[in-house]
Amino acid sequence: MSEELKCKVYDKNTLDDLKYVIVCSLYKDKLLLSRHKQRETWETQGGHIEKGETPFQAAKRELYEESGVTDAELLYLCDYLGYTSKGHANGAIFLAIVNELGKLPESEMAEVKLFDLLPDNLTYPFVTPLIFKRTLQKYYDEQRRNELNKNKSSCSTDFDV
Repeated sequence: MSEELKCKVYDKNTLDDLKYVIVCSLYKDKLLLSRHKQRETWETQGGHIEKGETPFQAAKRELYEESGVTDAELLYLCDYLGYTSKGHANGAIFLAIVNELGKLPESEMAEVKLFDLLPDNLTYPFVTPLIFKRTLQKYYDEQRRNELNKNKSSCSTDFDV
């Protein structure tokens, strides 16, 4: 029996030597997950950062290779430390706001599917819920903050007495 992968999430640009990317994908307020051909479980898109690639370039490539998405807003939101008792590696977490679904290219993935909620059968059950929770929380917090700042700048502070 293999040991389960776990993780800790950090603010973006906190960790050095990033080796992996994770992409949490949303399409029309649904979670977009992929299923590997050798598994019956669901997972986010992601993988190794290849030599010469930036984390952003790796996230864009992995998103396409594992879901077929070619049109998305890709946001770098967090860093993470993935670990087991045998080792650890650092990575970057991105959120993809998908504008259009494309055809899944020939790859290790068998299919993609939209979910209202995370399914029970996840490839990384100790990682995926935490990653999605932190990523979506950070994204919506930033959206609220931007909206509040926009509203502040459009409010008049002059009063006639």
